[in-house]
Amino acid sequence: MVVGLLRVHLHIPFSQSLKDKRSVLKRAIHHLRTSYNCAVGEVDDQDLWQSAVLAIATVYSSREQVDSLFQAIERDLSRGEDFQLLDHQIEYL
Repeated sequence: MVVGLLRVHLHIPFSQSLKDKRSVLKRAIHHLRTSYNCAVGEVDDQDLWQSAVLAIATVYSSREQVDSLFQAIERDLSRGEDFQLLDHQIEYL
């Protein structure tokens, strides 16, 4: 069993308030949860209007499956219209 944790740093350039940011993140988190069957939560930069750090966690039987899922998520996030993917980090537990 492999537990994978993907942390992504997003830039939300058109956000003018925390309300705008929450709207963008709510859609993105819902999309990730329903499309990839993973756990997602905002873990840092909660008070910044144009920045967010999301943690995405999953459990699979092999590291290759976790890598494949995270690659798909990264591709999906890099095509986001309301935000830009700035950085990502992967941990295995």
